[in-house]
Amino acid sequence: DESGKEELGCYYQKKRNGCWYTPDHVAGPGADTDPTQITFPGCSCLQTPCLPGTCSCLRNKENYDANLRLRAIGSETERAEPVFECNILCQCSDQCKNRVVQRGLQFHLQVFKTEKKGWGLRTLEFIPKGRFVCEYAGEVLGFAEVQRRIQLQTIHDSNYIIAVREHVYNGQVIETFVDPAHIGNIGRFLNHSCEPNLLMIPVRIDSMVPKLALFAAKDILPEEELSYDYSGRFLNLMDSKNKERLGNGKPRKPCYCGAKSCAAFLPYDSSLYCPSEKPNVS
Repeated sequence: DESGKEELGCYYQKKRNGCWYTPDHVAGPGADTDPTQITFPGCSCLQTPCLPGTCSCLRNKENYDANLRLRAIGSETERAEPVFECNILCQCSDQCKNRVVQRGLQFHLQVFKTEKKGWGLRTLEFIPKGRFVCEYAGEVLGFAEVQRRIQLQTIHDSNYIIAVREHVYNGQVIETFVDPAHIGNIGRFLNHSCEPNLLMIPVRIDSMVPKLALFAAKDILPEEELSYDYSGRFLNLMDSKNKERLGNGKPRKPCYCGAKSCAAFLPYDSSLYCPSEKPNVS
């Protein structure tokens, strides 16, 4: 189909740049769990539709509306809620309304060269608010490997590593580290914006390793560049009086998003630059 052609074209582009294409996460060095391993049980909704209260995949409310739009886009004062989709072991049909991210790309996307930010990703058609756009897929890494790779980077290298921290009700923090630098998908070409049009939500389908799904945070027009907040949208604040230096002494990279609220520099996670042991993020 057409969406598949878009991904295929991206595959050839990235292969020339030394990056192999994958539509899903792959286990990298130090990964605690193989992201391809099926660990979740399936629901038993064979004769009835998947609804909260009867479907084991839907705990409190439905994840998507009748138009496949994420219900809990939320405001800046709210936290992103966990999303669990029906999986390969579920008895519901492939047309179940709780199967969205796993269907892959549904919109025509294009990799293009920006003026100041290198490669970027844009849509060729209108995307309604709440619709799933693409994943940020790559190698799932352990913390030590993340630090090793970051320490080897220079100011001229692009950093694709993302650290996602989910805060559970009991104070526990679930961490996921993904790097699409060598193995990844089209999400690799998404640039940062201080006023993004995409929102990243961890979505779990077959295992506890979440898919880093990007949904439209607002209506997106054709030819508009796609972007998300590298800091996680809620935490895009300067965390030091020395705003131009990283924790390891390297200069911070400037932000060229052009937004009115631009923070001038790209966000970064200072804990990943610490050469000592893993910090207590709780």
